[in-house]
Amino acid sequence: MERFIVSARKYRPQQFDSVLGQDHITTTLKNSIRNQQLAHAFLFCGPRGVGKTTCARILAKTINCEKPTAQGEACNKCNSCKSFNEGASLNYFELDAASNNSVEDIRQLTEQVRFAPQAGRYKVYVIDEVHMLSQQAFNAFLKTLEEPPPYAIFILATTEKHKILPTILSRCQLFDFKRITTQDTVTHLEKICGEEKVKADRAALQLIAQKSEGCLRDALSMLDKIVSFSNGNLQYATTLEHLNILDADYYFRLLAMMQQQDLSGMMVLYNEINQQGFEGDLVLNGLAEFFRNLLVCKDKAAAELLDTVENFKAQYTQSAQAISAAYLVSALNIIGEAELNYRMARNKRLHVEMALIKLAYLQQALSLSTEETGLVKKKIADASIGFKVTPIRRYTGDWILPPSNATHPTKKGKTSSPPITTTSTPAPFDKPLVANEGRPSSPLLSVKDQEITEPQKEEQRTVSPRLSALSKIREQLKGSGNETNGVTEKSLEIESLRSAWEQYTDKLRAERNPAAQPFSAARLEIADRNSFEVITNNNIEQKFIEQERNQLFQFLQDQLKTRGLQFTVVVQEDTAPQPAAEGMLNSKEQFQEIVKQYPLAQELRARLRLELDY
Repeated sequence: MERFIVSARKYRPQQFDSVLGQDHITTTLKNSIRNQQLAHAFLFCGPRGVGKTTCARILAKTINCEKPTAQGEACNKCNSCKSFNEGASLNYFELDAASNNSVEDIRQLTEQVRFAPQAGRYKVYVIDEVHMLSQQAFNAFLKTLEEPPPYAIFILATTEKHKILPTILSRCQLFDFKRITTQDTVTHLEKICGEEKVKADRAALQLIAQKSEGCLRDALSMLDKIVSFSNGNLQYATTLEHLNILDADYYFRLLAMMQQQDLSGMMVLYNEINQQGFEGDLVLNGLAEFFRNLLVCKDKAAAELLDTVENFKAQYTQSAQAISAAYLVSALNIIGEAELNYRMARNKRLHVEMALIKLAYLQQALSLSTEETGLVKKKIADASIGFKVTPIRRYTGDWILPPSNATHPTKKGKTSSPPITTTSTPAPFDKPLVANEGRPSSPLLSVKDQEITEPQKEEQRTVSPRLSALSKIREQLKGSGNETNGVTEKSLEIESLRSAWEQYTDKLRAERNPAAQPFSAARLEIADRNSFEVITNNNIEQKFIEQERNQLFQFLQDQLKTRGLQFTVVVQEDTAPQPAAEGMLNSKEQFQEIVKQYPLAQELRARLRLELDY
């Protein structure tokens, strides 16, 4: 019985031209050999199974070839090439650093370097997985790697370049290997299937290439395994079953049910998938890749990024045109969040089903509406939107509610404002106000409110938020001439304002209210004839004063008799440097103070040779 050799070893390249997907490296090495410009140390780095060790062996064989070709390839006919192909070359040494990573192993290697080759021109030392060497082994290898004998060449191979010391990197020529593309892998697999007389569907080979993720050795291992499983007849269905891959047809069926909001159908289909042995994380990962492919197909320029079986490319393109990009992005966010929380979920099946429920009703939750500014994403659900506003203060004067036919913008930007009516009876605060149908409810607005026109000061301040519509209504109400009961046109004066403020502060002290301290520390500034600012030192004082806003407003309104009285609480931090607080001195600081006051103490310590314990 003939001994079986796996495809990864049987079809290992023997020349530079047969290396797959690394033309930028093989061309450089061939030119270096042809021009006799070989470096003394090389570092081959890249993903697993892309040809690092293979290129190192081809390089070692080619530089010792007795009759190299004009293209810089080995002849495979001379004694050196034959002995190398048979594994009997005395000029080639390969060390596995994963199991030989101590200082003694490197010392044995450096001792062998001292002996010149008996046959051939160079002695080649290949150290595979060099990042596994210990720190001491790297240091022991530095001098030999920097100045080796002229006949010694070192080739280091690694998959994790970031773990190698910079002193090693600076002594080597770096060659970065890249992943094998899916197309190159499929072509190579087809060539091998032809030589082995294996019937294989191209779609099955594409699945193998995608599963290998750019590693040719993994692709060849999977090919051998599936060929043995299918008895030399590679079919798409058997490849899906053996590689534990969920067919894209399931995802297209799930997408159709999502568009129809067929939740029950989605649950039944997921149950069918689950019974076939596919775990929930595999389903979520496949859904994420599926929606990613749909998003890629939205743009023809990015369609080349689609990495899937050719049978589904047309279906991907057709489905992508019928789905909005907003839906795809939202679906990817839902699936991404579900993937992150999958491990922490106790009921993993329910976790996946919850993600499917969100995807089923995602189309209903999102819609696109065209406005003058472009496309805007809106939610269909008519839920009220909460926002923070300044608390409504009590007021005993006349109040109005904006009419339903208030200012409406026209197409040319003009506005039409009907006359505003006022009520003679103040509106109670304990009853909710209902706005006109189809319009959001708005708070009661005072007829005599005046807009603060003073520009914002340059200091950084924190001001309570205001409604933008307040300024418009105030402009409409200016000059209406309505008088409130018992309130005159008297302007604010700083003396009367401070007096009323102190009276309210005394009232708080009498009630043992903690807000008394912030009230006494606040500073008052007149903004205009009927408004002023309360300046505090920090946010805590601002909150205390804001809590007393309604009672304070009523008190000041009764004391000052000013129409449309209003105030704003702002924060103005004091940037002046604070004096350092005096604390207890330690032993060292106490001795330094004594020396400053009595300089002879230092001389006394030196003469007596005293040691201070501090």
